[in-house]
Amino acid sequence: MRETYLEIGGARLRYRDEGQGPAVILLHGWTFDLEMWDPQVAALRGEFRLLRFDRRGHGYSSGAPDTAADAADIAALCRHFDLTSVALLGMSQGTRAALRFASGSPAQVTALILDGPPSLNQQAIDDDVPMDHFRELARRGGLDAFRREWRNHALVQLCTEDTQMQSRVHAMIERYPGRELLGAAAPLPAAPPIALESIRAPALILSGAYDLPSRMQSALELCAKLPAAEHAILPEAGHLINLDQPALYGRLCRAFLQRHACIGQ
Repeated sequence: MRETYLEIGGARLRYRDEGQGPAVILLHGWTFDLEMWDPQVAALRGEFRLLRFDRRGHGYSSGAPDTAADAADIAALCRHFDLTSVALLGMSQGTRAALRFASGSPAQVTALILDGPPSLNQQAIDDDVPMDHFRELARRGGLDAFRREWRNHALVQLCTEDTQMQSRVHAMIERYPGRELLGAAAPLPAAPPIALESIRAPALILSGAYDLPSRMQSALELCAKLPAAEHAILPEAGHLINLDQPALYGRLCRAFLQRHACIGQ
């Protein structure tokens, strides 16, 4: 497939635009990229238009990772493709970008699917992903040292024995540029809090049965705070639910999007 790029806010973002129907923007997690969504795109592109991109500082996109900038990038993609309403599917760190955009543009978002969300509390996130430790590791031993340790972290372990899924995870981690770990970018200012009370869209929150307890707790807290949320726990899945349980994940997403994503189209 020929890769396509879009210049947005000083960054060059790799993206793919596939399928037809109500628009859904897919947002991957930290150290991953748009190729994590291949199973879902194959399952859903017959009914939905699926826009996915490498978030800043991930995959083949330039720039530094920044969930506040991610929300602005979503807005720019909507303007570029003339999308007046979209559904958002975010996993892990990508859920924060989805929530930030939805809170700032509530009338534009028809539905939210939030997979393995981290806490909105930065300290809790640092407990799950020790960034200071990873920065020191990368600066001392290079990105290969970081990648070796990250590949063994609970957040990137798969329950499935499918070798294709295992290879997909390893390839994405290898592509991750790690600019913020190597100090190539200045520290980002603290992002303003996300105004959950302004979000109107119905939300489906997905958790893997074997995800970290902290992520399960975050999912439950988020479900309680959003005005129209439901929670589903997928069996035999860790944090990377869409790769551990692609068929079930696809069915749940399709059913939810069929109910909600057509609004405003």
